[in-house]
Amino acid sequence: MRVREKVIKMIEELPEDITVSDIMAELYLRQNVDEGLKELDEGKGVSHEEAKRRLNRWIR
Repeated sequence: MRVREKVIKMIEELPEDITVSDIMAELYLRQNVDEGLKELDEGKGVSHEEAKRRLNRWIR
């Protein structure tokens, strides 16, 4: 499915009272999720344990 078709399908599945801002936010979220999944498929992710270690450093 092409990008245009995916976007149309996504919009059609959203509630009727959705705003343009909501649509833009949903597109942004989905784009970032897709990019993240692609990076994981390419082996560019970090393990769960490494993520927890990094988070603990940021919280301190």
